[in-house]
Amino acid sequence: MNGKRLLGRTILITGASSGIGEAVAYRAAAEGAVLLLGARNETALSAVAAKCRQLSDLPADFHKLDVGDPASVSVFAAWAQASAGVIDGLVNSAGFGYFAEFTKIDFEMMRKMIEVDLLGTMYMTRVIAEMMIAAGRGGHIINVASQAGKIATPKSTVYSAAKFGVIGFSNALRLELLPLGIRVTTVNPGPVATSFFQIADPTGTYLNKMKGIALDPVKLAKKIVRALTIPRREINAPKIMAAADVLYTLFPQIGDQLAGKVFNKK
Repeated sequence: MNGKRLLGRTILITGASSGIGEAVAYRAAAEGAVLLLGARNETALSAVAAKCRQLSDLPADFHKLDVGDPASVSVFAAWAQASAGVIDGLVNSAGFGYFAEFTKIDFEMMRKMIEVDLLGTMYMTRVIAEMMIAAGRGGHIINVASQAGKIATPKSTVYSAAKFGVIGFSNALRLELLPLGIRVTTVNPGPVATSFFQIADPTGTYLNKMKGIALDPVKLAKKIVRALTIPRREINAPKIMAAADVLYTLFPQIGDQLAGKVFNKK
């Protein structure tokens, strides 16, 4: 490893108890970051924080967090400010998906997905961005969206809507915060081999079909953490889906055919 690029920086990570958030936490710890971790599963979160402290020999504190609940976000933000004072980076990775035909998704599942994936990202960003502005030393916000927010496929209607929203929100926020020295990066991964699919597709069929291009969360985390020191507008992976997004934009009718057939493995 070429030095500890995050030494002296405090990074807050949501969804840190598993998946992408957990992988980012370990990578950020190895890079020397002081960590503030949030998730709903306190038992798993405690284990992640302990491993981070072993990796960095630096503080890695945690607090229960439900990003879809504004009251929980407010309590967490107050704890974060009391714990660290200044936050240099925020990685919004909390979220979940559920793959099913739209007419078979009940209203409660729709509401929860939008609350967690879209509004949760907005809630957390709102309170942390305010803290960054008040501190006056810039910062970096990374929002984990999805390739589903760029190319929608069948059985991902609500999830795609939420992630389209995260991308649009991030694009506007980037322009608002740049003059204040705060950068915004959007991460748009395709399928990642994590526990995400335990809810999204309990049968395991989709991930098995996509295993040839499924992303390694450790490698993705490396790119995300690197973006905290070498800013990027977007991180798009895998390359085949990033290329398909360009094709989709230039030739939407062909893009619909790809989305409906080639990338429709659900």
